[in-house]
Formats: sequence, C-alpha cells, structure tokens
Amino acid sequence: MTATGSFPLDFNEYLKQNNHIGIKGGRERPGFLKIWMVEVEGRYFSRSWNKSIKSWYTTFLTTGIGQIQYGETVINILGKKLPANDPLQEKIDHAYRKRYAQPENIYYSDGITKPEYADYTMEFFIDQN
Repeated sequence: MTATGSFPLDFNEYLKQNNHIGIKGGRERPGFLKIWMVEVEGRYFSRSWNKSIKSWYTTFLTTGIGQIQYGETVINILGKKLPANDPLQEKIDHAYRKRYAQPENIYYSDGITKPEYADYTMEFFIDQN
C-alpha cells in the first residue's frame, strides 16, 4: 500500500530490519546491487561507496531514474544528488553511524561519513509515472 507521492508503507519497516536494499540505476541493468540506505526526516538517501565512474550513482546522475528492490517488491524511483553543503548532510552522517554501528560495519560507516562522501549523496523519490 502506498501513501500518495511517498514510498510504500512497508518500505521503512523493511529498511529498519535489513542492512541492504537492492538498487538499479536506469532501467537497462539486469540486476540489483546491494547498498546501504538511510532514512532522515522521512526522506531516503544513499551514498556511493566506490565513487566509481560507472555505477548506480552515476547512472542516476545522467538518467535520474532507477529501481529499488526490497524483499520481492520492486519500485520505480527517481534520484537527485543532494548538494554537499546541504545542512541535512550532518543528519545523514549521523543516520549512517547509528544504523550501521555493528562491529563489522564500523569501518564502512566511518568511511562513508567522511566529508568527501557528502558529494556522493543521492536522495530517492517515488517515480509517479
């Protein structure tokens, strides 16, 4: 079930219970890549860990579209880069550190919250089309 213009009601619950979300930049890629995602103030964000030239992140930069998979559900989404100087970046850092505080994840949550990663932050929206 979906509230108008927002993510399905079960999405946030899935995110709380699972470390990874499947993502696909564009519509042509055959499979989903598992990434971390955080919720801040009812909005959803991810950062590119590898910052690679050809990735889900750069595909969103060029096409603005993609898909998220959680469980068996696939939803079409839009992605928009969040400016590195957006005041919300600090809250996103905090959300990553809190959400991924398990001992095996500390190295990555510390890494992805370094200042240079702010420039690789993508916000996601439901694609209404």
